[in-house]
Parts: sequence; C-alpha cells; structure tokens
Amino acid sequence: MGDVAIMVPVLETLLRQNRNVKVTVLTKKYYKPFFSHLTKVTVYPVDTKGKHKGFLGLYQLYKSLKKEKFTAIADIHNVLRSNVLKLFFLGKNFYQIDKGRDEKKKLISKQNFVQLKTSSERYADVFRRIGFTIDLSNPVFPKKKEIPTSITDLLPSSETNRLIGIAPFAAHKSKMYPLEKMKIVVEQLSKNNTILLFGGKSDVDLLKTLQINKNILLVAGKLNFADELAIISNLACMLSMDSGNAHLAAMMGKKVITIWGVTHPFAGFTPFNQPKDYALLPNTQKYPLVPTSIYGNKYPEGYENAASSILPDTIIKKVQSII
Repeated sequence: MGDVAIMVPVLETLLRQNRNVKVTVLTKKYYKPFFSHLTKVTVYPVDTKGKHKGFLGLYQLYKSLKKEKFTAIADIHNVLRSNVLKLFFLGKNFYQIDKGRDEKKKLISKQNFVQLKTSSERYADVFRRIGFTIDLSNPVFPKKKEIPTSITDLLPSSETNRLIGIAPFAAHKSKMYPLEKMKIVVEQLSKNNTILLFGGKSDVDLLKTLQINKNILLVAGKLNFADELAIISNLACMLSMDSGNAHLAAMMGKKVITIWGVTHPFAGFTPFNQPKDYALLPNTQKYPLVPTSIYGNKYPEGYENAASSILPDTIIKKVQSII
C-alpha cells in the first residue's frame, strides 16, 4: 500500500508538468480511491488472486493490455509479476525502476551508511528515462474532503480541537512503538486535541485499549477506504510507524511524524515531502546495528524493542511543535 501511495504525488507532478500525458495505472481495485483526483489517470484493476493469477493469468492480462496500445510502459515496482509482463511485452518501450538493491545491502552492512535516493525520486527517474520532465520539489496535493457524517457526529463540538491521526501498528513488531508507551502519548495529546486511531480490522481490539477518554476515537474498521482518506485529508498531523498510514497521509499533503525501529530513513522509504526531523529514531548507542534490514523483517534478538528507546515525551513534544 505504501508503494502505491508514494506513486500518487509523483503521477500528479508528471501530469501537471507534461500536459499531453495520460496514464493507466495497473494496481489492485482496492487502491482506486488514491487516484480519484487525477483526471488523466485510469485505474486498470489487477486480480492476482483470481483471473490474473499465475503465469497463464498474467498472459491473459497481457493480452488485454496490449489492446490499449501504450506508448511506453513504466514498471515502478520491478517484481516477479512485472518481469513476466516485461517478457510478454518484448520489443515494447518498457522502463523499469532501479531499486538500488546493492546500495541498500551496503547500507545495512554499514559499508556505505548514507542517505539513499527516495522511492519517489526512483519512481520519477523511470518517467525521466522515458523522456518526461518531472521535478518533485513543489508538489500539489488533493483538496480537503468532507468528513463522513458517521465520524463528524462523534467529534467534539469545539472547533479549536485539532484532529491528530495515530497509526500505532506495522507489518513487523520490530517497527512498532510499545502500546503501553503509546498510551502515554495518546493520553497527553488528547487533552487538547481529538485523536483518531487508524489501523486494519484485525487491529481493532488492541486499538480499543488506547481509547481511554472521549477525545480518542476509533476509525479503524468503521469506514470504506475512500472515507478513510477523506478523514486523513482533514488531519493536522499523522503520527505513524514506518508503515502504510504514514504514506497515505503524506500522499494527502499532511504533516507526518514517523517512529522508526530497526528500519531507517536512509533506505529511502520516508513519507513523501516530509522534513528530516519528522522522523524519530531509536537510540543508536543502545541499538548500534540499526538498520538491521530494509523492511524490518530481520533483526538480532532484543532489537524488536528498538523503537521503545524513543521517549514518549520526545514524541509528544514533536507533535505539539508542528501543529
């Protein structure tokens, strides 16, 4: 999801700076709301668990796509499925992302511990190789959307209350902030703000443990994706792990504070257009091997607690300082 969200402001810039371009995005139907504000983007839904599953399914997909007679194909994912499509499109103008895998290996091993190119710039490079001009330095974001009534009915009547989104979960424990410490953050921020808790349906029971007063509302599991994006567009700030919700908020032009565990911003996966100091990092003296992996799925024993070395007060003060 994060990869798709990062693509959105890149496409907006591409279309704004190159007026004669139309784009067809190959992605899951679930992500279609991401592109609703981009009039020159058509979403072609891919069903990788159904009719487009496996080699034969991808061949059926190719036969449908070739009818569109694309001028060029930009593969900004470069995975097994897209490489199979590349094989089918042999002879077509097919441009693929350079993921910088060797650079990332050197980053993890500390052979070259430097800031690598961001994912958004890597995406933009693909379009530049096709021949387009694309400068990401002055992005334009979607306008605020109307908050669904199912949520507005729950919001405090005071207009001074700012909306802060908090998404405390990630794909791996090593990328998460401990819930007992997050409860301190949530409670303190909820004194003068309304907190909206984001996550998946499977996170609802754990998120309920953070609902310790009336200024803390649960969004997870209550809305469709389009409505959730509408709420995010109204946030003063999103506090998230290194995970998908950070990229959703950045895609909407929101301020995003991220909490990092065993992964690191140097790998290039920071949310789009955010200042460096919005990324809160663990104590590297206590956890000197950070980053232990690019995606947070590999780490030595004890490193699953790296994010806990960030003090709740540090997080609270950072959020308060930017809203």
